[in-house]
Parts: sequence; structure tokens; C-alpha cells
Amino acid sequence: MAYFEWADDLVIDRGPIDQDHRHLIDLVNELHTATSRGCGHEVVGDILDRLSQYTHEHLRREEQVMASVGFPHLEGHQRGHGKFVADLESLQTKYEHGSITTAAQLSALLRDWLSLHIRRSDRELRNYLEGSVRSARHQAES
Repeated sequence: MAYFEWADDLVIDRGPIDQDHRHLIDLVNELHTATSRGCGHEVVGDILDRLSQYTHEHLRREEQVMASVGFPHLEGHQRGHGKFVADLESLQTKYEHGSITTAAQLSALLRDWLSLHIRRSDRELRNYLEGSVRSARHQAES
């Protein structure tokens, strides 16, 4: 069983945002699998590097989507993204300084952040997108 599993309540756009989230979940599960086998420290550097790069790409894409549809909570979302990036950078620094608990800390951070961020903050985007679609349909029918 995976450490973190995709669920219907994580669906945001059935498109690029969901694909990104699934990829991030795959990285969380890869790290957890390595950690549970006792080799988390050996893979955490590589996963941190890939995660850092992919997270920046994902957040940029997500914020572009939000801006393109006029999402009213973009600034708050950007603050949350900034805190998450800072947390990742902090863990990367700890790893570089020899911390042996980085893998476990990263695994927990990712699981919790992805779960809470997607289910709460990104849910606002989902609701906004669904409302925009309903409004467009209503206008087309009128």
C-alpha cells in the first residue's frame, strides 16, 4: 500500500494540475518506500533535487492557470506556495549539513502539505473553475 494515495477529493482540473499533483505524490511514495527499506538517506538528496525542480515548475503552472481565469485568491495561494518552497529549502540545507532525519521530515512535510494544500487551498480553485463553467453554461442557455 502506498504511503499517500490519490483520491477523488484531490481532483482539481482533470488536467495539468492533477497530473502535477500525481507526480508529486509519486515522489512522496518513492521517498517513503526508500525510507521504509532503510535507505532513505541514500536517495533523499536526489529526490530533494527532483522535487525542488518539479515543485517550482508546478507552482508556476498552477499560478499561471489561476491568473488566466481571474482566480480571486491568487495572492494568498502564492504566499502558501512561498512558505512550502522555504520549508523545502530548509530541509535541503539540513540534508546538506548532514542531518540524518531529513528523509523522514521531508516525507511527512510532503504528505501533509500535499494533502492539506490540495484538499483546502486548491479546492478553492476547483470550486471557482466549476462555478465559472456553470456560469458560462447558464449564459449560453439564456
